[in-house]
Amino acid sequence: MPRRRVRLPVPTEDGAIRAGFERLRQELAVPEQFPPDVLSEAAAVAGRAADGREPVDATDVPFVTIDPATSTDLDQALHLERRGSGYRVRYAIADVASWVAAGGAIDGEARRRVVTLYAPDERTPLHPPVLTDGAASLLPDGDRPALLWTIDLDEHGEPDSARVERATVRSRAKLAYDEVQRALDAGTADDVLVLLREIGTLRQAAERARGGITLPMPEQVVERVGDRWTLASRSTLPVEEWNAQISLLTGMRAAATMLEGRVGILRTLPQADPRDVARLHRTAAALGVPWDGPDADVIRRLDASVPAQAALLTEATTLLRGAAYVAFDGQVPDYVEHAAIAAPYAHATAPLRRLVDRFVGEACVALCAGREVPDWVRAALPTVPELMAGADRRAAEYERGCLDLVEAVLLQGREGEVFDGMVVDAREGRGVVQLHDPVVRARIDGEGLPLGSDVSVRLVAASPADRSVRFELASATPAAPSGA
Repeated sequence: MPRRRVRLPVPTEDGAIRAGFERLRQELAVPEQFPPDVLSEAAAVAGRAADGREPVDATDVPFVTIDPATSTDLDQALHLERRGSGYRVRYAIADVASWVAAGGAIDGEARRRVVTLYAPDERTPLHPPVLTDGAASLLPDGDRPALLWTIDLDEHGEPDSARVERATVRSRAKLAYDEVQRALDAGTADDVLVLLREIGTLRQAAERARGGITLPMPEQVVERVGDRWTLASRSTLPVEEWNAQISLLTGMRAAATMLEGRVGILRTLPQADPRDVARLHRTAAALGVPWDGPDADVIRRLDASVPAQAALLTEATTLLRGAAYVAFDGQVPDYVEHAAIAAPYAHATAPLRRLVDRFVGEACVALCAGREVPDWVRAALPTVPELMAGADRRAAEYERGCLDLVEAVLLQGREGEVFDGMVVDAREGRGVVQLHDPVVRARIDGEGLPLGSDVSVRLVAASPADRSVRFELASATPAAPSGA
């Protein structure tokens, strides 16, 4: 899908925006510098060979990484090949445990930070940069320790077998999503990238067959271009979705491995509340959007650029509430599914940026080798779900706070102006309006807001200090029937 981007200068100096980000970091207690003992330990381990623990030598496999162009904390590298009528997926994951000793200073700090936090002006990494962006990252500058998943698929993209083992790998190239998409579109991509499209498409079909739910909602992002801050609406490229399918496949196999071994930690999501499903169907009928198939299929076809369908996408997020981390040791939980994936699933592919993945990886390596899961992993399992839940809440609040700040600064001083947009949520005297230009999503007050309609709205208030923006309805165009 193409990227739709609107760039507008924020009418304030760069320092004011950065000061707002700093206030937000203080409010949320976002960590600042790493403590000296953590930096000292990281420098020491980065200066030696990693504790590979008799790894398999896979340096002859020409792995590549595919990430945003500016990323340097590279968790995954892949290689794909045909295997008879099917395929072999090799997916190398950064082996963080080879660098981070259980109970050490880095480990303790990682359990305090839990996840990497992202803001438009800086990144707050989970691990010291000498590891995250250097020795532990799967950069194409030498050998790296990795947890190597080998997953064999049949001709339909369904797994026949899967295993993970410690290995030494060597990435051959650091590729960016944009360049890979261009090469695929132009027909100049190499065999591995062509297979990524082929396997990714098969996995998408398998997801549809399982009843998995994908919300095709553009991402609202903040960027800095030169001395200007911008808001952008970004839709994912097809290659990002195909690449994500490899990660999802690995997470599903990790979950299956831990369930078979009766020890590990899953990412779960309950089935949607029937009341939420019924409300979504009623909303679709009211907006004139035909519901002509399984829920997941209809949601996947919705177009966020159409007001009525954008409103339905916003309503559909209620189907994906209640995600949790569930640890177990000896007794398998009663509920193990991730409803959006329609299968058991575990976070396993981003250990440089997310704490739980290190424990999942270690459990899977041990189970695949027929060994006992390490005591330090088992000891941590009861505490990790709460750590991850708290960190996820803070990360979401941080991201939303950054967006709210830039929106408020962008609109400050324009109170009374009228903007075009669409109402994407409406209930009990207030709702949410998505402006067309600039790309702002904000609160709107008023009774009887016309859900799923094109509207003109008047800016009532924009407060950078409160990171808040508020509109009122100026006029509306009734929603026309909209096919999905």
